[in-house]
Amino acid sequence: MIVPVPAQIGYPALGALILGESAGLPLPGETALITAGGLVAAGHLTLPVVIAIAAGAAIVGDTLGYWLGRRGGRAFLLRDGWGAAHRRHAVERADRFFARYGSMTVFFGRWLPGVRVVAALTAGATRMPWRRFAVANAAGAFAWAGTVATVAMLAGPTGSLALAATGLTIGAIAVAAAWWRRRRGPRSAVAEA
Repeated sequence: MIVPVPAQIGYPALGALILGESAGLPLPGETALITAGGLVAAGHLTLPVVIAIAAGAAIVGDTLGYWLGRRGGRAFLLRDGWGAAHRRHAVERADRFFARYGSMTVFFGRWLPGVRVVAALTAGATRMPWRRFAVANAAGAFAWAGTVATVAMLAGPTGSLALAATGLTIGAIAVAAAWWRRRRGPRSAVAEA
């Protein structure tokens, strides 16, 4: 690794970033996990502790996100005001989707950027049953933490750094594209012709 990271800093930083991202904040939780895998390969951290902290932080963060969604997310989305029709339509679609695919979304969404940040909040807002959410959340968190940390460790310090940089670059491009699209506003087919 370019900069050695002591365990007393690495583990808490890993936990804080993953917990925040899982609770719905736009933080680089997975990038932190990839970096931690590289630190495992370099001998600065240990794989079982990285997996345990990452999974635990993901479970706690997702649980917090779920309860935020459950307690106030639905009312927030259904309120009157700017974009109310769009938000209400999105809630109707999310209700149907989570009724059918909620457990799979919570489990597999952990591997998908963007979905990882909103899955727990949406599960709570759509009133997904707590027990189903908790089982899918815990299973997904351990599977995700184990696979991502292990792949990053196997990639080595340099490979994990490349993976983390690629993830940050893709994230920056996605944010820039969303900003650009929003800035341009909706365009009609007539205007484009």
